[in-house]
Amino acid sequence: MQLCEGAARRRVPLDLILVDPAPEAGRGTAYATEVPEHRLNVPVGGMSCYPDDPGHFRRWLCRHGEPTVTAADFASRHRYGSYLADTLGRAIITAHGTVRVRRLRTRAVGCADAAGGRLELRLADGGTVTADSVVLATGPAAGRSGWAPAELLASDRFVPHPWAPGALDAVGAADDVLLVGTGLTAVDLALVLDRPGRTVHAVSRGGLLPQPHAVAPLPPVPPPPGLDALPFHRLRREVRRHFAATRRAHGDWRPALDGLRPEIARLWQGLTDDERAEFLGRDATPWNVHRHRMAPSTAETVARARAARRLRIHAGRIAAAAPREDGGLTVTLADGRAVRVAWVVDCTGPGLRADGGGDPLWSGLLSGGLAAPGPLGIGVSTDGGRLLDARGRLERPLFTLGAPRRGELWETTAIPEIRAQAKEVAEAVLAPLAGAPRPVRRRPADPFGLPLSTHAAAAAAFRCGLARVMTVRAKAAESFARATALDPGFALGHAALALLGHECGADVDVARALADAQRSVRERGDERERSFVDVVTRRVREHEGPGGAGTGDGDTALVDHLGRFPSDAFALAVAVPTIAFSGVADLDGTLALGLVEGTASAYEGHWFHTSLLSFVRQEQGRIDEAGELAREALAAQPASGHAVHALAHVHYESGDHRAGRDWLDGWIGGQGRGAVHRAHFSWHVALHELALDDSAAVRRRWFAQLAPGQVNGVRALVDSGSLLWRARMSRNWAGRVPVDGVLDAVARDLVERPSTAFTALHGALALAAAGDLPALRRLRTHAAGADPVQREVVVPLCTALEAVVEEEWSTAVRELRGLLPSLRRVGGSAAQREVVEETLLYALVEAGHRDTARHLLEQRLDRRASPLDRRRLAGLAR
Repeated sequence: MQLCEGAARRRVPLDLILVDPAPEAGRGTAYATEVPEHRLNVPVGGMSCYPDDPGHFRRWLCRHGEPTVTAADFASRHRYGSYLADTLGRAIITAHGTVRVRRLRTRAVGCADAAGGRLELRLADGGTVTADSVVLATGPAAGRSGWAPAELLASDRFVPHPWAPGALDAVGAADDVLLVGTGLTAVDLALVLDRPGRTVHAVSRGGLLPQPHAVAPLPPVPPPPGLDALPFHRLRREVRRHFAATRRAHGDWRPALDGLRPEIARLWQGLTDDERAEFLGRDATPWNVHRHRMAPSTAETVARARAARRLRIHAGRIAAAAPREDGGLTVTLADGRAVRVAWVVDCTGPGLRADGGGDPLWSGLLSGGLAAPGPLGIGVSTDGGRLLDARGRLERPLFTLGAPRRGELWETTAIPEIRAQAKEVAEAVLAPLAGAPRPVRRRPADPFGLPLSTHAAAAAAFRCGLARVMTVRAKAAESFARATALDPGFALGHAALALLGHECGADVDVARALADAQRSVRERGDERERSFVDVVTRRVREHEGPGGAGTGDGDTALVDHLGRFPSDAFALAVAVPTIAFSGVADLDGTLALGLVEGTASAYEGHWFHTSLLSFVRQEQGRIDEAGELAREALAAQPASGHAVHALAHVHYESGDHRAGRDWLDGWIGGQGRGAVHRAHFSWHVALHELALDDSAAVRRRWFAQLAPGQVNGVRALVDSGSLLWRARMSRNWAGRVPVDGVLDAVARDLVERPSTAFTALHGALALAAAGDLPALRRLRTHAAGADPVQREVVVPLCTALEAVVEEEWSTAVRELRGLLPSLRRVGGSAAQREVVEETLLYALVEAGHRDTARHLLEQRLDRRASPLDRRRLAGLAR
C-alpha cells in the first residue's frame, strides 16, 4: 500500500510484485479466520493502515455496514482482513498508470545476489524473480515444539500447527482438548472449541491468561521523563511506580501501559544484552499478559466458559504423554498431575528467531551471510528496516518490518508499529530510484482528519492531549508538553499549552509558549494552524491591558476560525465550554446553538459533538432531549466529562435529585477519578444535596471534596466559595461559613481584578460571604472600568451584596431584581447563575416581602421538585 501510494505521489514508474500464497492478499493467517468471536485485540481506533490518519479504519467500517462503530470498539478479524484487502485494492487503482502490480500465489524460498546490485528470489513453484529491492514482510516466525516430549510429537493426536487448513477437523464433538499455552492463540482456539459436553484444558508455566481491555478505555498516561537513562533495576522499579500511580489516580493500570508503549522500543534499545536476557527470563510473561490483551467481549466469553468449567487453566510444564486405549492421551505435568484428553494442540505462539520454524528463506539468508541475527538471536539486525549482513554492512536493497525486527525493537508486531515501519521502508525503497523527486511526506492528522505539521510521534502526543481536552480529563498539558519536546517546532503544541495556561491555570509559561507558537507557525504551518495560533494570541493578549478588560477580539477570531475550520475540536471546546474554558463572551443560547449546530456535519454524530449539543439543549430548556443526547454520548465514551456535566444539569433541572446525586457520586468514584475540574462535579452532587435539604450531607461533601487543599485556584472560587454562599442563603449552614480558606487559596488579583464577568460574580459572592466590604468595593471599582458585562452586571451585583452584608434589605432586593434579566450575560450555566436568585429569595424574606418570596418559590417548584423549596414555602405559610 505504502509503495503504491508513495510511487503514485512521486510519479515514479514501479513494477511491484507481491509474492504470497494466500487466497486473498492482506489476510494472512491472523485475518483469514471467519469465526465471528475472533476479534482484534486492538481497538478500531488503533488499527488504521495509515499512521497519519487514525480514523481511516473506523470510517471504512462506517461505510461498510457498521455506521455506529466507535474508535473504542473491537472489530472482527475477518472484517479487518477485508479492510486490508480493500484498501490495498484502492491503492492499486489509485496508482494505476504509474504502478504495475503483479501477484504470484507462491512462496519465496531463497534470496541471492544478482547482477547490477539486484536481488534474485527463488520461488517454491520453481520460478525466480529479479528485483531492485526486496521487502520481506513475512510476519512472525513459526514456533517450534521443543517443549513437547518425543511420545507426544510422534502422536497423531498432536496438532503442531492449529491454524493450518483442516488442522482441527478431526476433533470430535465430545473430545476433550489440551491447549499448550495460555496466550491469545490459546484464547482463540478455546473460543472455537468451546461447547457443552467438552472440556478444554490450557496449560502454561504461569497459567496466566491475557488481561482484558477496559470496556471504556481511558486516555494513555505518559510515563515520567528520564526512564531511558536508568539502569534496568531502577527502570523496572520506576515502571512499576508509574503503574501504581496511574491505578491510584484513574482506577486502572491500562493507561500507564498505553502511555508507555511509544517509549518501549527506545527503552529496549537502551538495555544491554544481559538486561534484555533478564527481562526475557523474569518479566516477559507478566509483560505479555498485560500488554497483549483480550477484547472485552472475548474476555467475557472466556470467563463464562471458565465459570461453567468448560475451560480449565493449569500452571505447569508438560513432562510426559502416553497413549490411551481409547486413542486419546494422558498428559502428565511436572508436578505429577495428569490430564486425560483426546487431543493436544500447540498454542505456544510464534518463535523469536527469524528461522524459528525452519523457514527456508530466512534460514538461507542467515546461513549465507545476507542477514545477521538480532540481539540475543531474536529476529535479524537492521538499520531502519534495511538488513545488515553478517559483516554489519548495508550493501543490499533488502528490507524487512514487523516481527523480524523484534530483537532490536521488542515492540514491533502490532499494527501501530508495523504501519509506521511500512511507511519508512516504502520511502527508503523509492528514494534511490532514478529521477525520483524528494519524498512528499503525508502529514499525520488529528482525530477528525485535520493535518498536523509535525512527525508521527509528536502528533500522537498531541492527539493524546486533545483526547484529554475533549473528555475533560487531567494531564492534557503534560501531553502537549511532550509533543513540543518531541518536536520543538510544532506550533499547535505550543499554542495548546499557551491556551491551557491562560484559561485553565495550567503550570505553563504562557508568554514563552505563545512566542514559540508564533515563531513555529511562521516557519512551518498551514492555514488552519496559523488561524488557531492567531486565535490563541488574541485571547491571551486581549486581557493583558489595564484591568484585564477584554476587547472581544479573541472571541471574534475564534468564531471566525470555527466558520472556516468546523472540525477543529480544540477550538470548539474553547468556544462552547461546559467546564474547562471561559468560552465566547455573551455566549447566549442562540450563539451557542449556532456554533454547535453549524459544526455538526464535520463530526458526523461523534460523541464529543453530541456532548456539547446536549449541554446546549439543557441550557435551552429542552431537558428530555438533552438527557437523551448525553446518554448517547456516554454510551460511546463513558469518560466524556462534557456529557456527564450535561446529564448532571438534566438531573438537577428535572428535580431528579436522589437519582442524580447517586449516579454522579458513583461516576466521580469511578470514571471521574481522572477528570480535571473534578471539584465541579462534586459541586453538582452538593447542589442535589442542598435541593434535598440535607445540610449534614452538604457539610460532609464540602469538607471531603471541596475544601481548600482539595480544591485551589479559580475552581475554589467558582465551586467551593459559591457552595458556601448558597448553603448560607438556604439556611443549610449554621454559623459562619469557612470562606476565608477559599480566599486564601485564590490569587488576590483573581478575586479583586478578574478578567471575566463570570469570575467577578463568584469573587463578589466569596467576598460577601467573608463580610469583606472594602474588598467588595474594590471589586466594584474594578468592574466599573472593565468590559461592558462587568460594568452593567457585576457593578450592581456588588452594590446588592454590600447591602446584604450591611443588612440593608430593601436596597438588596431592588438591586438584585434589577440585574436578574441581564444575568445571563456573565456566562456559565443556569444552575451557577441561580445563586443570585437564591440571594434574592433570602433578601425578600429578610425584608419582610413574604408574598413576593412565596410567588418566587412557587415559580421555582413549577420548574422542578425541591424538598428545600417546599420546606421554605411551608415556612412562609406559618
